[in-house]
Amino acid sequence: MNGGKPVTKRLQKKVAIITGASQGIGLEMAKSFAKEGAKLCLISRGQKALEALQLELDLPQSDVMIVPMDVVDKGACDQAARACADRFGGIDVLVNNAGIYRSKSFMEHTTDDFQQLMAVNVYGAVHMVQASYEFLQQSASPRIINMASTAGKWGSKNQSAYNASKHALIGLTRCLALEFGSHAITVNAICPGFVQTPMLEDLKSSASQSAGMSQEAFYSAALGRIPLGRVMRPDEIAKMAVFLASEDASGITGQSIHVDGGMVFS
Repeated sequence: MNGGKPVTKRLQKKVAIITGASQGIGLEMAKSFAKEGAKLCLISRGQKALEALQLELDLPQSDVMIVPMDVVDKGACDQAARACADRFGGIDVLVNNAGIYRSKSFMEHTTDDFQQLMAVNVYGAVHMVQASYEFLQQSASPRIINMASTAGKWGSKNQSAYNASKHALIGLTRCLALEFGSHAITVNAICPGFVQTPMLEDLKSSASQSAGMSQEAFYSAALGRIPLGRVMRPDEIAKMAVFLASEDASGITGQSIHVDGGMVFS
């Protein structure tokens, strides 16, 4: 209670889909959305991890739906969105967080590498937006949040396929903001820098190997590019997602917002 008045949760009565929800940033977003009162449809390829997360969340079990599936499968995306809308009465927020990373020199990258990264990081978002669109149109405050990256804002050695996919996702965000604005659907991207997640450990291993550096030297060089001098915590990214999903962000669309400790200023 606050001065005799009940504390209002920012996402109370909202229905949110979060992809890539079983670990890292997606897991932290699920926890943060749950604390703010949202009903959740959580999507990931790992069923056991989703089941464990469902039990951990501060929500009634009836307010959490888990869907083990791959966003590369358009048919599965269509079924998941409809199932979510049928269960909870609609969809208010779509968070496209599913993503994969790969580090190689450009000449080592195969066409298949590019196709796999685009399939998950971009086409997965395309599938989920198209699957959710008719339900978002019916929401009083519809939101689409795409998890991009600072890699979508600059060039990097040894991750051309990953960077290309994140540039594409930011471009998609801007186009959808223009197309969907007439339906009051806001579309924004979050651009994390280095975040303490399992993907960061993969990056330290693969990127340092591609660069011919030790993991310690790579990590030290990475920290040197961050004015705050540290990597971000997953909860710091989740808080931005909660903000963008809330009524406080009703006038924000078409933006790609950095949560990166100051790595990128544009």
